[in-house]
Amino acid sequence: MNLIRIEPIDKNNWEEAHSISLLKSQEKLVPSVIESLAWAYIKPWDEAFDPYILCKDDKTFGFFYLSYTPNSTNNYWIGGFQIDKEYQGLGLGTQSLKRILEFIQEMHRQCEVISLTIEKSNNHARKLYEKLGFVNQDKENQDGEIIYKLKLN
Repeated sequence: MNLIRIEPIDKNNWEEAHSISLLKSQEKLVPSVIESLAWAYIKPWDEAFDPYILCKDDKTFGFFYLSYTPNSTNNYWIGGFQIDKEYQGLGLGTQSLKRILEFIQEMHRQCEVISLTIEKSNNHARKLYEKLGFVNQDKENQDGEIIYKLKLN
């Protein structure tokens, strides 16, 4: 079975991460990989900010980051989640998000709530997240993005 691997971004694979590209219409919906890598260095929101690539077989096809407060139970944020335009429409978004949720639970066993934000116009992402159990909190962040949360079992 071809499983999705999650690998931390480091000096050996950052160029693979940087090569991920979106359709022009999607570029304003999610931060770029380079912007996210800068945030990993600066850590603008929380104490920890970990960027990752998504891989299947020998191909890097996606990216996301996890921003969190270590040892908290409810301050874990998925951000920057994106699938390269060449790999979209193959079900990798759903498979990847499921794998990301498993990964967070494996790496951060104390985590009880995972949050994320969605641009108001990003209906595709909204449907994906709601399908996997994320709930609209009817609140916006400082950038006008809608906040979603998922309570883990």
